[in-house]
Amino acid sequence: MNMVFMGTPEIAATALSSLINAGHNIMAVFTKPDKPVGRKQILTAPPVKVLAEEHNIPVFQPETLKDGEAFNILKNINPEIIVVVAYGKLLPKNILNLPKYGCVNAHASILPKYRGSSPIQWSIVCGDTETGITTMYMDEGMDTGDILEIAKTPINKDETAEELYDRLAVMAGELLNSTLEKIKNGSIIPIKQDNDRASYAPIIKKEMGLLDFNKTANELHNLVRGFYSWPAAYCFLNGKRLKVLKTEICGTTQEAPGSVIKSDNSLVVACADNTSLRLCELQLEGAKRTTDKQFLLGNKIEVGYKF
Repeated sequence: MNMVFMGTPEIAATALSSLINAGHNIMAVFTKPDKPVGRKQILTAPPVKVLAEEHNIPVFQPETLKDGEAFNILKNINPEIIVVVAYGKLLPKNILNLPKYGCVNAHASILPKYRGSSPIQWSIVCGDTETGITTMYMDEGMDTGDILEIAKTPINKDETAEELYDRLAVMAGELLNSTLEKIKNGSIIPIKQDNDRASYAPIIKKEMGLLDFNKTANELHNLVRGFYSWPAAYCFLNGKRLKVLKTEICGTTQEAPGSVIKSDNSLVVACADNTSLRLCELQLEGAKRTTDKQFLLGNKIEVGYKF
């Protein structure tokens, strides 16, 4: 199909690669503007732009879609369909109504659950055991359009958001190819979303990664997995931020939540409801990532210390 693709991060680039390999004619790509990245704030192109330029696909990076300029560009391109994956901008009505086959989005959740910008992370933080990709027709709301197809996958008990992200990126490309074929041959049957069952994945902020040991070990284990690798779960050790990058649920304890109950070859902390959590991989601010055993060789923590 003749299409315009809109997307920005790696998950979108993976989906775009799948569409290119399937033989679709990608007439143009819309992505967010380049932005400064890292400590040195080096101006960096989004992954979708990098991939598009490798395939000599025209790239557009408008600051806004609301001033009419993007609409005029799209009108001149005249795509049959617009495909959107993690673009990061809502499409105005005039763009939604422009293509012959409409605008199709691939969203990384089983809609109507986890509408919004961070469904992958929140599915893990909330302890879900299953997630997936939903393709849908786009409307003016945020992830509220009619569902086209859903592909589901289990969430492994120790899987991080980063690992799940990579798997879902591949699934998004596969499901989009399936959906586009069915749209083209007229066999797709859109299904209205049940708004009463809808939930939203809020924008993640850095402070959300703070570990509260008044929660259970399972809840904290999910938070560590869900916020890996950004913003990363953390607590404070003697006033310094201590990132917690990997954890393991341990046995029961009678100690107060936040108390260190083991600190010889491993670092284990008491949590709510008599549960405990091993902090397996750590990174103290200004230092390198280490295992808890390595960390304890250079940072003495007494049993009974309270996080």
